[in-house]
Amino acid sequence: YTITRVFTATDDCGNASSATQTITIIDTTSPVFTDVPLDYTAECSVDHPMADASATDNCGEVSITVEATTTPGACAGDYIITRVFTAADDCGNESYATQTIRIIDTPFPALTIAADYTPECSDHHAMDEATATDNCAEVNIDVIETTTSGACAGDYIITRTFTATDECGNASSATQTITIIDTTSPV
Repeated sequence: YTITRVFTATDDCGNASSATQTITIIDTTSPVFTDVPLDYTAECSVDHPMADASATDNCGEVSITVEATTTPGACAGDYIITRVFTAADDCGNESYATQTIRIIDTPFPALTIAADYTPECSDHHAMDEATATDNCAEVNIDVIETTTSGACAGDYIITRTFTATDECGNASSATQTITIIDTTSPV
């Protein structure tokens, strides 16, 4: 804004002269951030706080806007959120601050398999599938089966090793043992 000051000097006989002073007030100072949320790293399965920033200005009100950009990582549960805060005053002066939030996926999938059991060689041998859940990504389950011979043809052990792996490479394994026995006499 502008302040105009008119000075008038008058002597005892009424003679006068005037002079004008013009004071132009300008705002060239950008707002100053007083609080910007800290950078942090969090698991993909937990809440991600999105706190606000605050700023002050030496001449007036401040408005703060935020723009968030998500950059994908190596897998679905791994990414970076970049939040850019812009503090602007009424005269168009701006300041910027950035918060970086790194989201990671480190928990192993929860794997559930059937219990070990011991059937007779003539019984049905159930080969139940495993199930797995993950709080951040899709899960793939692989199974490796090995058979170990026993003392006779009707005795053997089937070992089933299940591995659940999520998109970020976190894996958990569990083993089911099926012990096949032959305890029935010939008829």
